[in-house]
Amino acid sequence: MKDLLDMALNQARSGGATYVDIRILETVSQSLGVKNGKLEKISFKFDSGFGIRVVANGSWGFASSNILTPAEIEKIAISAVDIAKASATVQNKQVKLTPLKSSNSVYRTPVKIDPFNVSDEEKIELLLRADEKLREDDKVVVASSSLFFLKKKMYFASSEGSFISQEIIESGGGISATATDGSEIERRSYPNSMGGQTECRGYESILEMDLVGNADRVREEAVALLSADICPTKETSLILDGSQLALQVHESIGHPVELDRILGMEASFAGTSFISTGDVDNLKYGSPIVNVTADATIPGALGTFGFDDEGVPAQRADIITNGILAGLLTSRETAEVLGRKSNGTMRADGWNRTPIIRMTNINLLPGIWSLDDLIADTDDGIYMETNKSWSIDDKRLNFQFATEIAWKIENGKRKKMYRSPNYTGITPKFWNSCDAICDENHWTVWGTPNCGKGEPMQVAHVAHGTSPARFSKVKVGIGR
Repeated sequence: MKDLLDMALNQARSGGATYVDIRILETVSQSLGVKNGKLEKISFKFDSGFGIRVVANGSWGFASSNILTPAEIEKIAISAVDIAKASATVQNKQVKLTPLKSSNSVYRTPVKIDPFNVSDEEKIELLLRADEKLREDDKVVVASSSLFFLKKKMYFASSEGSFISQEIIESGGGISATATDGSEIERRSYPNSMGGQTECRGYESILEMDLVGNADRVREEAVALLSADICPTKETSLILDGSQLALQVHESIGHPVELDRILGMEASFAGTSFISTGDVDNLKYGSPIVNVTADATIPGALGTFGFDDEGVPAQRADIITNGILAGLLTSRETAEVLGRKSNGTMRADGWNRTPIIRMTNINLLPGIWSLDDLIADTDDGIYMETNKSWSIDDKRLNFQFATEIAWKIENGKRKKMYRSPNYTGITPKFWNSCDAICDENHWTVWGTPNCGKGEPMQVAHVAHGTSPARFSKVKVGIGR
């Protein structure tokens, strides 16, 4: 493998490239799904290929192929250089990369049970048991359970002397029940909506989820929602559970601090950002208790790796410190705008995609409260749990989120259940209204395996560490 990598570097340099990197990627994935007592889906996919990225005449060039032979590598290396030279004829600014120390390293996701060594029969039997529990009430019309596994082997080399091998393993799963009484339809999910929870761990993470053990509660809450009152429309204290807060962090913090958005590189697809580069160290993003990091070193988290796709080591970087914007997500090229080094966020979702700035694990650091004490401290409020839908403008400023379920908080106690809850806000105002965050005992890193960005579309696997938190004077109401 190293001979093939060296061949690409030598060929591109001989063609006039001043910088070269190559990524060889092999991916195996498996998906299983059960719906209403029947195996609905089982798939097994294998994909492999390589991509070569170069700088020539001060511009980027990229080319890729799924044919891993010496002749093809030489051909693709020449194509990448030719593309860079063509790009240079219309360049506005020459590419400049921040310094990076070369690395010879191997990284592997620590796992206890390799999910690809677990039989399909065992996986399907687990899903069927959960499904059976979900359907123990006739009002449940759709019961769904699923598992997902992925293994990526990546080899990276650069003209600066790096040679890096990585193996990333992911395991995910979840269940949901959809109930109806003929006039209303409600859904409950576990451990999260949109497919559940995914981590960079082995099959042990699936066993720890206890999908079967949580199926009764999921079914009962889905049915109970059918007769629950609709969430009232008012301004109130709002407590968000960790899973919903993870998506809030993703949409209103993670995306706005991507420097390529701020510089206008993403305007055509995913929008820009309300932040400017001058806001770093100046913008009061949230209240003094709001502290956010980008940390690709958290064991087991979905946004954890050894090195990004530029060969930058995984690291922890401050994004918001005591409420003040402290940093942005950067690449080796964009970090130069801030006079800083890359904090290692460049990743591609395949061998045929060039790396772009992506979130890693973007975390709201825990506070000091237990959830029971936080509820007891709230005289009048609403507790919302598990995302149902969301909407946010292209500057990541105005937003609306709906959750699957909510409860009224009155005189420090959680009371009646509400259906169809939602809330709205403006990003800096919302985060400045944060007045309490639960402690590390409630803190979970929630995987988000479906973050879309870029043209052509790239899907990144990222994560967000959160614990429940309270926000004051938030507008809540009806979400359908």
